Amino acid sequence: MKEFKITYFFDENHYIRRFVHLDSFEEVRQLVYDERGQYVSFYDSRDIYHELDTRNVRVVQISEYHRTNKTAEK
Repeated sequence: MKEFKITYFFDENHYIRRFVHLDSFEEVRQLVYDERGQYVSFYDSRDIYHELDTRNVRVVQISEYHRTNKTAEK
């Protein structure tokens, strides 16, 4: 599985990021497409719960994310 970052932009200054684990970019794109116009709920890396109304999103960016292990670098 790969990790992907989905960024939902509401305007120039407000956005929220979501990380998902799927096998391909196409699967992530389909997930975003299927969730369009719905409420999406998820926990972020800080264990904070989010409910997102995708109807209010203006722009969605998807990118593969390559997390770096900062403890291994020390």
